[in-house]
Amino acid sequence: MFRLVTTIPRSMRLALVVPLLTFFLAGCGVNNIPTYEQNAKAKWSDVLNQYQRRSDLVPNLVETVKGFATQERTVLEAVTEARAKATSIHVDANTITDPAAFKQFQAAQAQLSGALGRLLAVREAYPELKSSQNFLTLQSQLEGTENRIAVARHDYIEAVRVYNTELTTFPGRIWASFLYKSNKPMEEFTVDDAVKVAPQVKF
Repeated sequence: MFRLVTTIPRSMRLALVVPLLTFFLAGCGVNNIPTYEQNAKAKWSDVLNQYQRRSDLVPNLVETVKGFATQERTVLEAVTEARAKATSIHVDANTITDPAAFKQFQAAQAQLSGALGRLLAVREAYPELKSSQNFLTLQSQLEGTENRIAVARHDYIEAVRVYNTELTTFPGRIWASFLYKSNKPMEEFTVDDAVKVAPQVKF
């Protein structure tokens, strides 16, 4: 038996060993970190898409309210300014590993959420606005978008939790120290609960 093994050509032994080694490494989770990283980044893209969707609704919403409540200038300006600030922040895949950039992004979106909440509250003083079909349609779209934001944010938080856990627990920690040294933990949403509440949209 020993002679039979030693007579196997080196190239054939490599052909047998490499697949077995690859299978062993895969079973040990060597690919988990990049897999979880890509999943978290995909979820982050979903979050950004939903925030962009909300931002795109703002101009029409402001114009509609302005048509019925021009005297609410302060509220309208606050929403416009908050949207401008939120859209001016450069955001990309690196934002989620940069605490300062992520905090800035969160703060801008929270400011826009607050301004939108105040804008929607204006409708109570204007019966014509509350009955405007255009306004009702925009309200419905905003409500749907806020729900999508909540779902996307939840999915992102869960994906980040899995990724960050893999970086700091065995055996992921070993692979991170040898193969993925440049990988950093990702940031999670940590804004106050009051800010996380979507603007109330009532019909």
